[in-house]
Amino acid sequence: MTRIADKVLGSVSTMKTHEIYGRVTKVLGLMVEIAGFGDHLSIGSHVTIRPTEGRDIPCEVVGFKDERALLLPFGTLEGISLGAPAIIQETRPEIHPTDEWLGRVINALGDPVDGNGPLDKGDVHVPLRNVPPPAHNRQRMGTQLDLGVRAMNSFLATCQGQRMGIFSGSGVGKSVLLSMMARYTEAEVAVIGLVGERGREVQEFLEDDLGEDGLRRSVVVVATGDEPALMRRQAAYMTMAIAEHFRAQGKKVLCLIDSLTRFAMAQREIGLSVGEPPTSKGYPPTTFGELARLLERAGPGAPGEGSITGLFSVLVEGDDHNEPISDAVRGIVDGHIVMDRSIADRGRYPAIDVLKSVSRSMPGAVSPERNQILKKAKQIITSYENMEELIRLGAYRKGSDPVVDEAIKIYPQLEEFLSQDKDDRTSIDDTFDRLAEIVGGASGNKARGNDQARDRRQFQSMGQQPTGGQTEGDA
Repeated sequence: MTRIADKVLGSVSTMKTHEIYGRVTKVLGLMVEIAGFGDHLSIGSHVTIRPTEGRDIPCEVVGFKDERALLLPFGTLEGISLGAPAIIQETRPEIHPTDEWLGRVINALGDPVDGNGPLDKGDVHVPLRNVPPPAHNRQRMGTQLDLGVRAMNSFLATCQGQRMGIFSGSGVGKSVLLSMMARYTEAEVAVIGLVGERGREVQEFLEDDLGEDGLRRSVVVVATGDEPALMRRQAAYMTMAIAEHFRAQGKKVLCLIDSLTRFAMAQREIGLSVGEPPTSKGYPPTTFGELARLLERAGPGAPGEGSITGLFSVLVEGDDHNEPISDAVRGIVDGHIVMDRSIADRGRYPAIDVLKSVSRSMPGAVSPERNQILKKAKQIITSYENMEELIRLGAYRKGSDPVVDEAIKIYPQLEEFLSQDKDDRTSIDDTFDRLAEIVGGASGNKARGNDQARDRRQFQSMGQQPTGGQTEGDA
């Protein structure tokens, strides 16, 4: 009873005693102009247009012109007429997540769309357009995070708090790769943003790819491709704000956004609507600034907080990995995962090109012994692919080059190692044990022992003791 009474009293204390509103003066396309708001609005403020009693259309202020505020809607503008009241929201856009949000599917406004009832509101608020922790007050990246995918756990080792971009053309398998990492990661919480996703694929992703186990520890934010640009952009902000809430609780969070390209396209629509000049491929300058502000919010938190490990997909237009959005994201994140269509065409999934992909936490993310295993594996792949055409044509004669001879023998095993079914999970230790067996490098047990010793030295140098379950070396 006390808790219910506190909630009622809290609701009463926050009830509005008055409303500030303007009037609609112009509607042009998706743009709405309002006047009569005085000095109560700023960029990013939320306004509710009420064309008829009982019907509210939420909008956001995206610009000003000639003492008029320019708004874009989160829904359709059907029914809006000149003079319709535009009620100004006095509070800044924010959310109040709780642990009860885990297992739920919500939209960009924070409303549940899974039919499982309303969401509880927590006591702590998180601004949708939050700022990252100060650069001088952020922790460093942590130890390697187990993502359950062999190619990622080995050639692209990812540390806690690292941000990685997944660059892929359409239909190459990036969504399935993201779902595998969401299901199999050792992170405590996964926050998944489906930005501009095809509507028919949402249920397939939730039921077939993510599954009940993955959904149970996840929050999924959905904005389909037919929704307005503001909804698609805000879905990314909502995803990051929820991830920041769990990071503030000290948890290891995996944040997945699919895709940054559709976020950038939404920002392009918004920028062009308010008269921004188009630059590279029609993207206005604010697009690249918004990308940086969004991605900088991921990463390690302040001392005492957890971390957000970010994996962000980029839909490469025309398979051109140097197009503007790909180029901009690559310069912001801490590594890039390149998915190649030719690899997918020959039936190897996930279609990650390990030679063109880079994790900027390497080689410090793994032990020297494991780095030697990876170095030898890359040499074998390079040697084979350099001679691949001659080998396939039968022009290469066995015995001409011992290195190529070894590569011809081992390469098929490496291809099998990199190929992984979406229902198959492989831990970090098992990954390196299998890879060491293939390339004939140092034993996996020796490498595992050295990693354990390294982790203990790291904890001791920080004045801490390892806590909470097994270390990587004890697994």
